[in-house]
Amino acid sequence: MFHAPNAIQRAPLPSANQESEPGRRETSTDVAAPPARVTSAAPVANRPADGSPAKRREAYFDNVKYLAIVLVAVAHSWEPVMDGSRTARALYMVAYTFHMPAFIIISGYFSRSFDMSAAKVKRLVTGVAVPYVVFETAYSLFRSLAGDSDDWSVSLLDPWFLTWFLVALFVWRLTTPIWQALRHPLPVALVIAMLASFSPSIGDDLDLQRVLQFLPFFVLGLRLRPEHFRLVHRREARLLAVPLFAGAVALAYWAAPRMQLGWFYRSSSAQELDAPWWSGAVMTLVMFCAALLLTVGFLAWVPRRRMWFTALGAGTICGYLLHGFLIKGAGYAGVFDVYDWLAEPVGLVLVSVVAAVAVTLMCTPPVRRALRAVTEPDMSWAFRRNSARR
Repeated sequence: MFHAPNAIQRAPLPSANQESEPGRRETSTDVAAPPARVTSAAPVANRPADGSPAKRREAYFDNVKYLAIVLVAVAHSWEPVMDGSRTARALYMVAYTFHMPAFIIISGYFSRSFDMSAAKVKRLVTGVAVPYVVFETAYSLFRSLAGDSDDWSVSLLDPWFLTWFLVALFVWRLTTPIWQALRHPLPVALVIAMLASFSPSIGDDLDLQRVLQFLPFFVLGLRLRPEHFRLVHRREARLLAVPLFAGAVALAYWAAPRMQLGWFYRSSSAQELDAPWWSGAVMTLVMFCAALLLTVGFLAWVPRRRMWFTALGAGTICGYLLHGFLIKGAGYAGVFDVYDWLAEPVGLVLVSVVAAVAVTLMCTPPVRRALRAVTEPDMSWAFRRNSARR
């Protein structure tokens, strides 16, 4: 599909010490602006930590973020129209198996240098906590205005739709020093995820089920090195990815009428899915392995050279946070009910194209500039006292 010249393929990937931060102003000479973290979807950034020399942005990771956010938006657009199509449901299951794990792994990779220093905590607050508060409030009011909810209150403890990822990233990054200190962090994270999968008492606050069940992917990202990404770009990996995805689609087509989608969302315990408690632990391991394989296949085919969409990878935080208004707004307006032909093959293609084009436009520089006050807020006034004490 995409083949980079050998000279480009041998180019070094960015240092694993670079930190992921959403939507901050880029200081490097690369024309791509700083990425923001998703994932849907949320997105991740690809830039050096404060005080480190400015480094050129790596096109590969911007390509990963853009292609992943398109998958997130397209998969979300299928939800209202896929019930009558087994094929659409199968493709949805395949996309949901790996698109968020891919975002989370990259988020972990670029969070390796997080160390609770004042500068990085400040960036965590301004780049993750502030966008969460703003967009969770905006989505809550949006639901009420659309008539989907009679409750006009805003609860920051109950993330709605896609804002859960910002909560999760905030928690994961705060715990990064712990995972970095453990000798075997990934097995520990997997055990935590397995325990969460059959613990319904965790409840819905802060969507902790998702935070804990997706945790192993973030921890895996923390353990990765640049050579691991070079390894997945070998020709053998790209060739193996083709039968891998073909097999995944075939398996998903068989499982589509038999398997609950709740396993892919990781927002519920096994008991809440009317399954035996032990199946939560089993499915956690099965879904982790499936997600890892498909993520490797996806990463293997992402081009490492600059593409027409590379610069858009810097704006994925905007695409992630905004596309929910489009998807939910269309549902509230009754678009999918009035035009029931959208559930037919031609309609599914149209819905997919519209979602892909819309999220692409949402990642463009003008949109990023318009949202800069939210995704890149200047809160130096709030941290000035701490700086003065240092």
